[in-house]
This record gives sequence, C-alpha cells and structure tokens, in this order.
Amino acid sequence: MRVHVVSDVHGNADALKRAGDGADALVVLGDLIDFVDYHDHEKGIMGALFGAEKVAGFARLRREGTRDETVAYSRELWASLDDPAAAVDEAIRAQYATLFAAMTAPTYATPGNVDTPDLWPEFAGEGIRVLDGEVAELGGLRFGFVGGALLPDGVVPRRRKGAAWRPYLRDREDYDRSVAALTDVDVLCTHGPPALPELVYDVVARRNEIGSVALLELIRAQRPRWSVFGHVHQPLARRARVGLTECRNVGHFKETGQPYVLRW
Repeated sequence: MRVHVVSDVHGNADALKRAGDGADALVVLGDLIDFVDYHDHEKGIMGALFGAEKVAGFARLRREGTRDETVAYSRELWASLDDPAAAVDEAIRAQYATLFAAMTAPTYATPGNVDTPDLWPEFAGEGIRVLDGEVAELGGLRFGFVGGALLPDGVVPRRRKGAAWRPYLRDREDYDRSVAALTDVDVLCTHGPPALPELVYDVVARRNEIGSVALLELIRAQRPRWSVFGHVHQPLARRARVGLTECRNVGHFKETGQPYVLRW
C-alpha cells in the first residue's frame, strides 16, 4: 500500500490535483482554506477583501503585537464591510468548490482549524470520506482521525454577533472526546500535533502552538505505527519518536506541494 498525506493546503489546488498521483489513497489533514496569506498579502480571503497593505498590518501584529492589539485591528477591518459574514461565506464556498474537485484517488479527510467543517458535506463528493473522531480501514490498517485545533485552556469559544467567521478551534473536553473515540489505531491522523515541545514550536512565528496531551497519551497507550499531522508550518523538529511510533509533521503543503508518503 502507498498512501499520500497532506496538510495545510491553504488554497494550493494545483498541487492538490497531483497529490494523489501514484497513491492507493490520499489523506488530507485540513486547513484547505487560504484565509490569510502571510507570504503574498494580496492573496487569500483577507487579501481579496482588504488589500495587501491592510493584511500586511495584520500579519505584523500577529508576529509582534499583543493578542488584544491583533483582535482590535481585525475587528476594525471587518467592521469596514457592509456584510462581512456573507463576503467570507461566498469566498469560502468558492475555494471549497475548487479544492474538493481537485482531490483525486480515494480521499480520507479531516478539517483543520482554518476550515468550516459544517460546509464539508456540501462539497465532498463521491470518493471523499470526511472523518473526525472516527476510524477507517485502509490496506488492513486502522486510520484514526481528529480534526481542528485546541483552544487555550480557559478560553470559551463564542460566536460574536456580526463576526465574519470562526475557525475550527475546540475546547479540550470536546477535542479529547474525539481522541477517546479512537481504538486500536495503527495510523493516527490529526491536524494538530501531539504535545511534544519540539513538534509544537514554530521557529518562524517564534511561538508554541498548542499540542494535545490526549494524542500523546493515545500514542503511548495504543502504539500506532505512525502519528501524522500538520498545523505547525515551520516546526523546530519535523519528526520525533515516541516508543514504537514515528511522529511526523507532514509539511506545509501550500509551500512544498509535496505529499508525505506512507508505505507498507
């Protein structure tokens, strides 16, 4: 068996069309949407709505400012639109139509934090199976899937009135329930990483993303062959070993255009 794994697609439909070439199956670990393009500020949903200069200011605050400064700037941008929710919904649907159509080979997909999972059933056609807190069998191995990313402890997700969009960020209890639903897993497929320091630190953003303790506990208890994930675009380490399990960040697919290959 040969399975190709990608994560953090962020709008790269051209590379996604080729991602399943030569594979028995394609695994997609989320972040399909190109919401903020930190390399080319004209691109992405925010670039299209606000222009490169405004997105550059947002990107600078994400790197150097406080969370409060970033949130205030973001709210100011969205308030400048007559109907921000409708504008974002239209843009997301257009991207999903292109991206889901680009998935070839039998595809198994779970959403990332930069996704709207409620819309996925509308676009996932024949040959695309969406999983979150579920197991699928491929080539005699059990693949377990958990989507989204973790909220910081103590932060309650709220849909602010007039908010244009909310990322797929989950509180720990909700996320851990999905992890607990996975049994006898041979390949652990998640958007976010297990809670290992070298896997959660982004050397460019210079901050730790939030890793899952529940994922790490599952790895130690069930000892899958592989744990594959994305989310951290420039990790301190791309791989780590936990007992018998190879933990692997499959890479920032938007930039590399190359899938990670599993063979058995």
